[in-house]
Amino acid sequence: MRNTWLERAALDLDRLILLLMLVIVAAIQTTAMFIQYAFQELPCPLCLLQRFALFGCCFGLIQQLRSGRREYGTGVSLIFALALLVISVRQTLVDISPRPGHEYIGSAILGIHMPVWSILIAVALLLGLAVRLTLLGGSRSGPVCPGSSMYRLVEALFVYVVLLCAINLVSVIVQCGAGECHTFGYRLLQ
Repeated sequence: MRNTWLERAALDLDRLILLLMLVIVAAIQTTAMFIQYAFQELPCPLCLLQRFALFGCCFGLIQQLRSGRREYGTGVSLIFALALLVISVRQTLVDISPRPGHEYIGSAILGIHMPVWSILIAVALLLGLAVRLTLLGGSRSGPVCPGSSMYRLVEALFVYVVLLCAINLVSVIVQCGAGECHTFGYRLLQ
């Protein structure tokens, strides 16, 4: 009986950690898009890749919450968090020494520019997923029960993330057209 209670507590904690990570990453994406539209700060191509990696993390977390015992979603999130880290480190290294035409794009939030924030976010995601796997073993999580409040929340977040992803896709198409994006000019916005 006691073992069942501990297993249930570990399962609930696992789901809560995954859900919290999903909410935070979705909030980060929402903030990035709010800044883009409210302050008319167009993201650079590397910033768009960072958003793509964050969406990959979101979908991995959603997959993990939906699937349960299999750790496919965690694996997807880990791969995209590593991609986010690589992309953001590259951009930070490129922009670390300001030179004409290659300064950081966009304004700083709390004195830190987005590529550096992305490094911190990627490290936090990697650390959070690693701690989750270390403490909870990963195999204890089960799928969220349909009809529960957690299930409805996960499904609402899924719809929200898909909506954000669609808005971002339309925004990228408007910004860059069908070709590749460049930092020196956006064809459809001129």
